[in-house]
Amino acid sequence: MPSFDITSEVDHQEIRNAVDQAMREIVNRFDFKNTNSTIELDESTITLRSASTDRLGAVRQVLEEKMVKRQVSLKALSYDKVEEASGSTARQVVNLVAGISSDKARQLNKFIKELGIKGSQSQTQGEQVRVTAKKRDDLQAVIAACKEHDFEIPLQFGNFRD
Repeated sequence: MPSFDITSEVDHQEIRNAVDQAMREIVNRFDFKNTNSTIELDESTITLRSASTDRLGAVRQVLEEKMVKRQVSLKALSYDKVEEASGSTARQVVNLVAGISSDKARQLNKFIKELGIKGSQSQTQGEQVRVTAKKRDDLQAVIAACKEHDFEIPLQFGNFRD
């Protein structure tokens, strides 16, 4: 029976490259001089720091531009609210969204069921969703429908088996 897996992953190497490029641009740009703007990458978070909330918005914009250039979906970034840090600076934490949570998996399963494609089934397996159907064309219809719908997380479709 044909099947495929729906996953939500981010390429950490591409994120690291995007953060490095954004940092390089911030260091070299004139409008960021003396603002102490930085971008720090941890395992699952990115911390943005700057002298004011406007400069923080500009740092965020530079980071997003570099992410798009590196083909990292902006849906993989979840922004916390802007915090006032010590020394009258602003800080914002950006969480990297990876994996399909149980709520999103339930939402995906419900969406696939509501498509009404005959013989198609989906089930949650850890942080991924496996979709099976009797025909390959039905699976391709499910992929197309999932790409059109916004689930607020980046989705990849892989492990396609006949």
